[in-house]
Amino acid sequence: MMKKLFVIVLCYCCSITAFAQTEKKFNDTTLLQPVEVQAIRAGYKAPFAKTNLVKKDIEKNNLGQDIPFLLNQTPSVVVNSDAGNGVGYTGIRIRGTDASRINVTLNGIPYNDAESQGTFFVDLPDFLSSANSIQIQRGAGTSSNGAGAFGASINISTNEINKDFYVATNNSVGSFNTWKNNLQFGSGIIDKHFTIDGRLSSIRSNGYIDRATSNLKSFYLSTAYITGKNSLRLNIFSGKEKTYQAWNGVPEYLLETNRTYNSSGTEKPGEPYKNETDNYTQTHYQLFFNHKFNNYFTANAAVFLTTGKGYYEQYKADEKFSAYYLPDYFNGTSTIKKTDLVRRLWLDNDFYGSIFSLQYKKHQTQIIVGGGYNAYDGKHFGEIKWAAVQAAIPSNYHWYDNTAYKNDFSVYNKWIQQWNNHWQSFVDVQLRNINYKIHGFRKNPQLQVSKKYTFMNPKMGITYSYKNWLLYASYALAGKEPNRDDFEAGNTQLPKPERLHDFEIGVEKKGNIYFLGANLYYMLYKNQLVLTGKINDVGAYTRTNISNSYRTGIELQGKVKITTGLHINANISFSKNKIKDFTEYIDDYDNGGQQANFYRKTNISFSPSVIAGGSVDIVPVKNAEISLISKYVSRQYLDNSSQKSRSLNPYYLQDIRLSYKVTHKIFKETNLVLQLNNVFNKKYEPNGYSFSYIYGGALTTENFYFPMAGFNFMFGVSLKF
Repeated sequence: MMKKLFVIVLCYCCSITAFAQTEKKFNDTTLLQPVEVQAIRAGYKAPFAKTNLVKKDIEKNNLGQDIPFLLNQTPSVVVNSDAGNGVGYTGIRIRGTDASRINVTLNGIPYNDAESQGTFFVDLPDFLSSANSIQIQRGAGTSSNGAGAFGASINISTNEINKDFYVATNNSVGSFNTWKNNLQFGSGIIDKHFTIDGRLSSIRSNGYIDRATSNLKSFYLSTAYITGKNSLRLNIFSGKEKTYQAWNGVPEYLLETNRTYNSSGTEKPGEPYKNETDNYTQTHYQLFFNHKFNNYFTANAAVFLTTGKGYYEQYKADEKFSAYYLPDYFNGTSTIKKTDLVRRLWLDNDFYGSIFSLQYKKHQTQIIVGGGYNAYDGKHFGEIKWAAVQAAIPSNYHWYDNTAYKNDFSVYNKWIQQWNNHWQSFVDVQLRNINYKIHGFRKNPQLQVSKKYTFMNPKMGITYSYKNWLLYASYALAGKEPNRDDFEAGNTQLPKPERLHDFEIGVEKKGNIYFLGANLYYMLYKNQLVLTGKINDVGAYTRTNISNSYRTGIELQGKVKITTGLHINANISFSKNKIKDFTEYIDDYDNGGQQANFYRKTNISFSPSVIAGGSVDIVPVKNAEISLISKYVSRQYLDNSSQKSRSLNPYYLQDIRLSYKVTHKIFKETNLVLQLNNVFNKKYEPNGYSFSYIYGGALTTENFYFPMAGFNFMFGVSLKF
């Protein structure tokens, strides 16, 4: 890892020296817009559903909650939080698809975990304080770097140039002893060439759920050297999280009497175990080089390294020695088969690679050739920290030591052609190759997996524009490999890769004081992996390929400026999300084995048919704003059987944000924000899980939920010097 880091820093230092020797006046703003982001983002006329957020949009809501909660008002988004208040572990779904099917990039560099394919935003605390812009593409979208987009893609950019010097601090305090503090600075452009930006952040919270504490720390440092045709940038940022585990959920029978119940740590006799925590540190190194050859050609190349190491700690009672591959212990008088113990499950990984793009733009033609390579080296191991029968545990004992390696190479070619004043075509072809090797699992250390996948992902569309109207249609094919857990099924039940055919039709109209948009989509899945309850040949519940499933819907958006003091923004999505033929498997404890139940055309889990968001922004006096923020999510099903008894109730939320800006001689700008969340004190649960079994001749279903906080608040003060 140190060798890889040394290469990144050495490249940066050598390039700075070369630039200094060929210094030119900084008289061109071309490189102020990061080329690596332009390569993967969809332009205004691109035939895809997209939402762009600029820094002003980000700053409005950035009071300390995690990234998904800052995206909650964008179309088709549903968010959740283990701790119940948006701090710590959070989740996001777009069009019903979970984070493992959402491609996330940071400055064009892949962020999704290579094995689970999920995105753990808890490892990026307060990252949006350094962000300049975000683009969300719904559906397959344009070709990106990293994991396949099966529901959406999110690109976050921090690489725009801040041309002026600044010092700022953002501080928030709120319910559940939640605190956020940060310090930011930027040099502006020094001597026409050099710039540096930095941030230190701390976020702490007790959480709404019992003991769901969060202690998050991060830093961000970025330095760039710019000439008329070149830019070189080095980013180093890191996040360290310690969160008390709250991922077991609240059983249904306790929802009315003890909504904040947390079973984590309760295996310990007496008081819950104090250190039932998740601990992880993730550090990113990114080096970018952009070059403008002439008025037509620009190029970029980047290398990156992401290191991660951490564990989660658990107190486990009455654990069999045999479960840890240890013999029973004889103490001289009797044989002991079980013990209480504290264990740590570790992950130590390196993720590294490069991305590149070459962009040509002349007259009405734009061609982008790009791609990337990344490699993942992962170590999974478990250690026993303490045991009641300590003499039975060898020193520094690991009961499993597994490794995994994954290589991902992709290239894409995008051609955007403006044919005349009205018509534009878009063609995009990506070739992606994956090589994945797994050497054992925690519960199945002998299982070896070696799989290769090749995906050809074409995308094409056409756009018609006339005056303030924009109409588009597109088709995209996307392929996606299974994740690590899917392979634990064993070699006789290996999962197939998934395929998505995505059809989009949209229309938009922009006026001086309004914006209207509608997007129709049909997403047809082949071999989508879903949970069915079926036990695989190693006795685990893993996802199973289903032949046919689909999502279809319409997304409506609107903005209107009624007066200078009254703005209205709204979006609503209507959808059907169906599995054509679904077989559910339920454990039969009376007779052994499993019972199968067949359903025709059931709802895909966690896919509400209606999602709506909106805000009414009122400016009563200069520099003051009152925002009434609303969110509605219809019923979601916890599994794919479409049974109401296994579902999440619909909910409507109302928030209020009050903000006021003050200018002063000492402080360039002071912003005061009071955010009142869930003002109607709605009891709701946006996430959960369910399982059923037959025992004593009866079917029993157990549901677990992740409740969100009732009325709560955050108050923030930001100062800019």
